[in-house]
Amino acid sequence: MNIRREEGFSLLEATIATGLLLLVTASIFAMMHPAQGAFAAEPEVADKQQRLRVAADTLSKDLIMAGAGAYRGLQAGSLGFYFPSVLPFRQGATGDDPAGTFATDRITIIYVPSTTAQTTLGANLSGATTTFTPAVESDCPMDPATGQPAKLCGFAQGQTVLVYDDSGSYNLFTITAVADSTATLTVKKPADANSTTFAAGSKIVEASSHTYYLKTDVPANTYQLMHYDGTSNRDVPVVDNVVALEFDYYGDAQPPIVRKSLSDVPATTYGPKPSAVAVAPWGPFENCLFSPGAIPEPKLPVLGAGTQGLVPLTAAQLTDGPFCPNDTNANRWDADLLRIRRIAVTLRVQTAVAALRGPAGVLFTRSGTSAGGLKWVPDQELHFDISPRNLNLGR
Repeated sequence: MNIRREEGFSLLEATIATGLLLLVTASIFAMMHPAQGAFAAEPEVADKQQRLRVAADTLSKDLIMAGAGAYRGLQAGSLGFYFPSVLPFRQGATGDDPAGTFATDRITIIYVPSTTAQTTLGANLSGATTTFTPAVESDCPMDPATGQPAKLCGFAQGQTVLVYDDSGSYNLFTITAVADSTATLTVKKPADANSTTFAAGSKIVEASSHTYYLKTDVPANTYQLMHYDGTSNRDVPVVDNVVALEFDYYGDAQPPIVRKSLSDVPATTYGPKPSAVAVAPWGPFENCLFSPGAIPEPKLPVLGAGTQGLVPLTAAQLTDGPFCPNDTNANRWDADLLRIRRIAVTLRVQTAVAALRGPAGVLFTRSGTSAGGLKWVPDQELHFDISPRNLNLGR
């Protein structure tokens, strides 16, 4: 009689099979764990690169235009022949930095956009005057109704306008109202800045003013690249999670010189030319940049052992004077600011997700909650240089 054996696994075989199953399952989950980290990290990497791109494009667009001046009528040409258009501080109607300020994380850029609103003052403009009358020049835009140059030469309510003269004085205003051939202005500076009187014949143009700076609010965990237009409007964020912003300046080692005579156009290699008529507090053929003489001599020193290339400009050099148009002007500026020819920009952004940031250090400016490198998205930093064409015309 045959005894039938039962089909199945022995206890030993079942134990071995279970162990193999657990080993294979553990291997699969081990491979999935870094994949999960990559799945979480990759969208943040792409987002971080996009924020860097937006920040760099925004800054580049305005930096490359720095110094662009009027291109019609009198006093046409780069603003660098009159005043500095790149300022290492905030300038405007609100939060204006004091004269002589230097900051590495903020910058103000001024230029004249493509516009028909370019002419000269038809009458003096001072702190006691709230209206201006533009001179109606032949190259003002035409009024279709009369076939003659428009009375306001293209100026309109809401525009930002720039007024400047040959002495180095300048100011930004907002047109708050227009009526017939006059317009009402509001100064875009602190109250004491409207003490300058601009004589009839001073240049008045539509202008753009852009201030960029880094906002760091630790309690609110807010780090942003901010933009301010110089008016009473509120500052607006450009890009979130920017944790570092730095501007470095490189400039002309050679001081400005008078080319041949004061009648040349332009008369200097850069900066406002001295007047043959005394303009207080200066005597004839003298201003903040030049000492009087048959050919006025520069007051600024040669930098960098006389090199013909660009040299780094330090905070001390850009804040120690001499100040233009003079030491008492409410809107005075350091003469060495006219040397700026190149701006180096450093931008650093972080991931918005704290769980993808590790401890503060080389990889992370701001610490996060991630304890393992498999889910780390390090900060990304970008360096680029801008050499505004309108600041390099004299080189």
